[in-house]
Amino acid sequence: MSWKKFAVIAAVSSLALAGCATAGGDTGAAGGNADIKICVYTHGDGGTFWSVAQAGAEAAAADLGVTLDYQGSTNDSAKQASTIEAGTAGGCSGIAASAPDADAISDAMLAAAAAGIPTVTMNSGSSVFRDLGAFTHVGQDEIVAGREAGLRFNDLGATKILCPIQEAANSGLTDRCAGARETFEGEVIDFNIDGGLADLAGSAAKIQAALEADTAIDGIFALNADIATGAALVASEATGRNAIIGTVDMSADALTAIKDGKMAFAVDQQQYAQGYMSVVLLFLNITNAHELGGGLPIYTGPGFVTADNVDKVMELVEAGTR
Repeated sequence: MSWKKFAVIAAVSSLALAGCATAGGDTGAAGGNADIKICVYTHGDGGTFWSVAQAGAEAAAADLGVTLDYQGSTNDSAKQASTIEAGTAGGCSGIAASAPDADAISDAMLAAAAAGIPTVTMNSGSSVFRDLGAFTHVGQDEIVAGREAGLRFNDLGATKILCPIQEAANSGLTDRCAGARETFEGEVIDFNIDGGLADLAGSAAKIQAALEADTAIDGIFALNADIATGAALVASEATGRNAIIGTVDMSADALTAIKDGKMAFAVDQQQYAQGYMSVVLLFLNITNAHELGGGLPIYTGPGFVTADNVDKVMELVEAGTR
């Protein structure tokens, strides 16, 4: 075993103990493990967030010398299920899948497990991974992330938060709002802007209307960085309210807004680690029968980006790992 592989395994084992798109296609491997095909099938759209998760998976595959098949489904649950089914039939040695709509991929994931293929969930699915036949989940518990965001809003002095939900079928988004409601001392309002990422101007108009209809709203908990900057911030500035804005996940625009004092924070679920660790956890199971996680999720977040650390994080974003 090379020093690089040993370092990868040691690092992930330590993290496990501590924590307890566009289709990418096959990435060839030149190492001795090229016959191991690890498949990562997400609901991702290949945008800012998912490109970093994919980069993590690709880095792990390169470090371990395995073949990687990475594919996103652009929030199409039926497509994701069919991709998992095709991977099961097509020689995947292990499968990692995100599970924002667990029911939609349940049959496909259970069929993979029944075929003897080890599986993990990643990014979304922390409460349902066992039901899908996975041995662990790699990601952020969305309830926990919401709770921590609620505490941040308390500290920032907000009293009433709007929580725009841009994908009605994504249980992880509603979990974030629910978590914030558990810890926030004021009121959290779930606000449907289904499909909002496809029409940021329309989303901004909806949020602006909500702010104008209820002048007590002084905070916005955006569940996506593009919604935060392209809709929430635009709406807040248009009304002259200067609402306290926090977001889940990062983008270059969101980090700039934090640096400029226009946004308070971003919840960082550290998706590079989600992609990287999913590949390594499956590799360890395939080659050494490890089932890390102890039957519990392995958390990659929440971390927080604020004015205090935004400069460092921006450097890492430039490097493609945050």
